[in-house]
Order: sequence, then structure tokens, then C-alpha cells
Amino acid sequence: MSAKDCGNHGKGRRKLFRRIIACLLVFLLITLITILLIWAILRPSKPRFILQDTTVYAFNSSVPNFLTSNFQVTISSRNPNDKIGIYYDRLDVYASYRSQQITLRTAIPPTYQGHGEVNVWSPFIFGNMVPIAPEFSGSLNAEQNAGSVFLVIKIDGRVRWKVGTFISGKYHIYIRCPAYITFGSRSTGVLVGANAVKYQFVTRCSLSLPVLYLTPLVF
Repeated sequence: MSAKDCGNHGKGRRKLFRRIIACLLVFLLITLITILLIWAILRPSKPRFILQDTTVYAFNSSVPNFLTSNFQVTISSRNPNDKIGIYYDRLDVYASYRSQQITLRTAIPPTYQGHGEVNVWSPFIFGNMVPIAPEFSGSLNAEQNAGSVFLVIKIDGRVRWKVGTFISGKYHIYIRCPAYITFGSRSTGVLVGANAVKYQFVTRCSLSLPVLYLTPLVF
């Protein structure tokens, strides 16, 4: 093979490589435009969760490093999307104190939430003699004696998205609802039974989903 043939062969390889790169760039550009167009049409929004109230039936931390509690929480969820439905395949509700889980998980029945629909759930969450880390047990007693304990009602689950007849894969969803429980003379609750106190919150919850949680809808 002559030097001229080798040079032509090298130029051919470089030309093929440039064509491959150009095709990839065109494909990526078309994909990006498609995603942006579908995003603009669907205008996807995350569901909105609100902690409406919490009824406390038991909250006993008198035994060092242990907590017994019983709550009923009312949580509402609204789907703000006009063209996207939501399947809640699993939702587990529980309470935490300083990132430590203090109740068992209560499962909410699976449900489908249509466009603009609102769902309301009122599950019971409880824990009997749940161990509390020693560094948290002291602060919990101090806060309760001071008249206010900050808890977080958490919901962990899996959801799917529905657009027309298309249903996406499952995605993890994490919801966090702040709840201030007051005691004694500082109590803002309403007595609803012999030993039950109801607290009205209407607190908006934070919600975490993967950043590209609706990307599969494009494909």
C-alpha cells in the first residue's frame, strides 16, 4: 500500500468519525427538544401534601430512654396536574423525633389520584415502649416539660405516573410534615376525649422526588 493510499484511508476514518459525532449531536438535540416540548405541554408538578391535624392519644416518656405514643394524623394530598394521574402504590406513615423513628409504620391503602383530585387519609401511628437514644431522651423530657415538642410526620412510598394510557415505572417519594405538639399551660390543642388532644396544623409538607422523575414519560 502506497503512502498516498494510507493518507486517504486516514482521511476516510476521520470523516466517518465526524459523521458519527454529528449524528449523535443531532440525536441529542432532537431528544432535548422533544423533552422540552412534552414538558411544556404537560407542565408536570409534584403532588402537594398538607398535615391538617394530629390527635394525641398517648405520649409518655416517663420511663428513661423509652417512649410510648399513639397518634391519629390527618393528611391530605392534591394532584395539581391537568394531564397526569398518580398511582400511590405504597405509602407508609410514621413519626420521628430528631430523625429517630418513634412509632411503627402504618400503611395507607394503594390508591389512584386523578387530575386535580384530593385524597384525605387519617391513619393511626403508634409505638409501645420504643427505645430512644440516651442523648435524645433527655432533650425529649426537657422539651415536654417546657411545653412543646417538635416532631416530624414522615411518609415514605412509591408512586407511578399516568399520562393517557402510558404508565411509568415506580419512583420513591419522601414527604416530611412538621408538627409541634404542645403540653400543659402552653397547649394549643382541643380536648376530644377523656385522654385525647387534637391539634390543628394545616401545615404544608415538603416532598422529595428524583429530579428527572417525569423523564420516562417522554419515552
